[in-house]
Amino acid sequence: MEKSVIKCHTNAMFRGRSKHTLDDKGRLAIPARFREVLDRKGDLCLMVTSRDNCLWAFTRDDWQTLEEKAANLPLFDKAGIAFLRGFISSAVECHVKSGRITIPPSLREDAGLKKEVVLAGQLKKFEIWDRARWEEEFERVKDAFPEASPSLLELRI
Repeated sequence: MEKSVIKCHTNAMFRGRSKHTLDDKGRLAIPARFREVLDRKGDLCLMVTSRDNCLWAFTRDDWQTLEEKAANLPLFDKAGIAFLRGFISSAVECHVKSGRITIPPSLREDAGLKKEVVLAGQLKKFEIWDRARWEEEFERVKDAFPEASPSLLELRI
């Protein structure tokens, strides 16, 4: 009797969270489910930048969309300048090799990454947190979650 295999195909989005360890060279294993997102997009490269005490990792396609929007910011707008200086300027292209990326020392320092880290899927991106910082942040958002924001209500979530 032949067994049939049912594969679950969903949109190429980063979901779930997992705990990992950085080695001394800053190499980080990317979970298989996140690598599958990159495979579906046909690009084993991530754009990684720092934001809010963690790192944000985007596919190159999604990063390019963000950059195109940022390129249209008003030239002398203070908020736009701050965004470009703080977010865009720290971005680094990280190629997935043997299932891992190497996070440069500057980004590890920006996010306070030590050895133990957490990867948290955020649909079009995923975050890379120092584990202790993640635990604090997760407790904070768990406490704040019951208060639905107007934007979630608008989306009927």
